[in-house]
Amino acid sequence: MPEFAVLVEGYRRFKSDAYVRQKARFDALASDGQSPPIMIISCCDSRVDPATVFDTTPGQVFALRNVANLVPPYETGGGLHGVSAAIEFGVLGLEVRHIVVLGHAQCGGIKASLEGGDLGNAGYSFIDGWVDIVRPAREKVLASSSNDPQRDLELEAIRVSLANLRSFPFIAAREQSGQLKLHGAYFGIADGNLYVLNDESDTFEVQ
Repeated sequence: MPEFAVLVEGYRRFKSDAYVRQKARFDALASDGQSPPIMIISCCDSRVDPATVFDTTPGQVFALRNVANLVPPYETGGGLHGVSAAIEFGVLGLEVRHIVVLGHAQCGGIKASLEGGDLGNAGYSFIDGWVDIVRPAREKVLASSSNDPQRDLELEAIRVSLANLRSFPFIAAREQSGQLKLHGAYFGIADGNLYVLNDESDTFEVQ
């Protein structure tokens, strides 16, 4: 299929250009392994690639991407916990010193939370079950008569994910001891602006 061929062509450009320029770094990553200081939890939206937004280099960031950049609360029962496993590995295995929850404008997962539904498919919806993580925040936003519930819930979802990160005992302990810092950030696709959550004022400030 032509779309996949485009990926292969992109790889060839990478191999002949960026890889050559960063060969020493790749050699070090291969021999020494990864030790990124930062973990970024971002949406799987194709328009918001954290490596592009933050202009990072290979090995600099441990990236976790999922629908609506959500973090579930800490719990050990039932089901598979892919997100929680990645968080555990990042914090306990790689010992990252920062975790960034990166939300964004026009998020489809947040839209699904606001509108509900099963994307037009019959049967169980994994999306609906997943975005239920922000159901209390959704109800709060809708009850507020917001002029822009989409954006308001996108921002609230970042706060929810940060609170849920703090429900993990090993994160709470490391944050309290100063070994780990949590950050909330929001990217505007149309204007390219990055907003960072100020912990003291609980507001998102443009950078």
